[in-house]
Amino acid sequence: MAKVLTGEVISLSMQGTVVVEVVWKSPHPMYRKLLQKSKKYKVALNGKQVKIGDKVKMSETKKFSSDKYFAISEVLSIGKGEK
Repeated sequence: MAKVLTGEVISLSMQGTVVVEVVWKSPHPMYRKLLQKSKKYKVALNGKQVKIGDKVKMSETKKFSSDKYFAISEVLSIGKGEK
């Protein structure tokens, strides 16, 4: 079963690739306070048109390169655009 993650587009500087930041909350192991954690993924566009700030759903696919193994499956909401 392929992973499906939701995140926000933060960079469009590469051709055919965007950088998506996924944010989640996780409790501290001892104190149980919720901490916000994040990770950045390089994601293939697959012909989709996105802007910075868009929320996207991405799914795991075959490797496109050494560190790009996700592709955008759908655009969930439109962000405010580039600044």
